[in-house]
Amino acid sequence: MTKRNILIVGAGIGGLSAAIALGREGHSVTLIERDPEWSVYGVGIIQQSNVVRAMDQLGVLDTFLDAAFGFDAVEVFLPDGTKVARVPSPRLVEGRPSNVGISRRALQKVLADQASACGATVRLGLTVTALDDDGQGVDATFSDASTGRYDLVIGADGVYSQLRGMILPEAESPQFTGQAVWRYNFPRPAELDALQVYNGPTGVGLVPMSAELMYMYVTTPEPDNPRYPLDGIAAAMRGKLANCSAAIRALGEQIIDDAGVVYRPLEGMLVTGPWHKGRIGLLGDAVHATTPHLGQGAGMAIEDGIVLADELGRHDSVEEALKAYRDRRYERCAYIVNASLAICMGQLGKGPPVDNHKATGEMFAVVAQPI
Repeated sequence: MTKRNILIVGAGIGGLSAAIALGREGHSVTLIERDPEWSVYGVGIIQQSNVVRAMDQLGVLDTFLDAAFGFDAVEVFLPDGTKVARVPSPRLVEGRPSNVGISRRALQKVLADQASACGATVRLGLTVTALDDDGQGVDATFSDASTGRYDLVIGADGVYSQLRGMILPEAESPQFTGQAVWRYNFPRPAELDALQVYNGPTGVGLVPMSAELMYMYVTTPEPDNPRYPLDGIAAAMRGKLANCSAAIRALGEQIIDDAGVVYRPLEGMLVTGPWHKGRIGLLGDAVHATTPHLGQGAGMAIEDGIVLADELGRHDSVEEALKAYRDRRYERCAYIVNASLAICMGQLGKGPPVDNHKATGEMFAVVAQPI
């Protein structure tokens, strides 16, 4: 297998996963990240059975699980708090949990430590200012005026990907859904041993992420796409729970720290055409940004990196490898984007209501398939 010199733009979950997968195959990897602090907001993230499998493939499963809270089911509730289903999820790694909740900061540390152990160089506070692909390699110029030449450049730089704009200017753009998500951390009750999902126009989820902590996510209609000031945002989040069950409203009374609230408008996007041009390719949210209703945004990005590394090992040509990677990933990622958006639109009354019990079970079956 040809060993290549690879630049990854964006050191988030997808970029770090790709760096690990490529480094394990012997490629030389440089990661650049525009944020000089490499900051991650302090709430959690759901990682489901396919991610547990992927972490095993990346060689970090033990460290990952040590930093997380494992669980094997999703509980579905009506808006009034009535539990209507407990949906088991398949274990894809024998003896390990189906799913986990984990702090985003803890996840970044697990991946960053492994990327460094696999030989990746990480440069912070840096962006690309120019890329020149001459067919034999890509000359990159960086924001500090340094340069480098690479066999392959990967854009893992998020929903507003700079690299997507550079190589695929006519590709689909992110679209605001009319909904937003709010997140906040709480002490975890001992009885919370599964992801709990509350349906309704205001969707709520409770996710265990350690022995001590859980986080709440709340999806709300925000048709005018407002920007909430930090001052008073905790009270604003509490107010969004007014029509939820009594138990959720009571829990919401603990939302008092403005700095602890993470608010984000929800946008979606799927690039339906090529995911590369020449020797420059894209992964993760740069090509398939999904709403969080199925909890699979990060999972799809992690799988992208593993498949990309695999296809580079199968093909002598970088361009053939990039095409094969997209061909393997498109259907699966499109399913997640579209199924998640359908739940979002159902909650907003812009489409038929989606049965979360059925949708969750279907999603588990889909992601259990090999990547």
